Amino acid sequence: MLIKLKNKDTLVIDDFKFKCSIGKNGIKKNKIEGDKSTPKGLFSLGKIYYRSDRVKKPKTRLKLVPIKKNMIWCNNPKSKYYNSETRINKICRHEKLFRNDYKYNYILVINYNEKQIPYKGSAIFLHLTKNYDPTVGCITLKEKDFLILIRLISKKTKIKIY
Repeated sequence: MLIKLKNKDTLVIDDFKFKCSIGKNGIKKNKIEGDKSTPKGLFSLGKIYYRSDRVKKPKTRLKLVPIKKNMIWCNNPKSKYYNSETRINKICRHEKLFRNDYKYNYILVINYNEKQIPYKGSAIFLHLTKNYDPTVGCITLKEKDFLILIRLISKKTKIKIY
């Protein structure tokens, strides 16, 4: 099964089309950390993180991880934890997963830069939006669409961003 990002504002899977938003600077083949672009390519999908204190455990075939207060995603290219989930007690620049707003109530990890190549980009997620504002590199969906999408996909599903 394949999810396709089409026309920079539509995710397509089977017969479903979902309105979405992407990075402020569009799609780039040679993404670098902080360039506010969404990476071009074909990627597998990772875990789904969710705020169990705010939302229900979603129905999906992917691995689910409740978000805890001390969970972060390291975006410091000089850290050995670069582009991976870790804990706040690690010293590195990071993206908090336990946010005050709703955007990370659900997160689907897009397995971009899995080899953790410094400065190639980190924390590329599919997460929530209410207004489709451009992101710093992630792809966003409304919550109802996110919940439909994650019911359709499996570990073998890939996302094609082009």
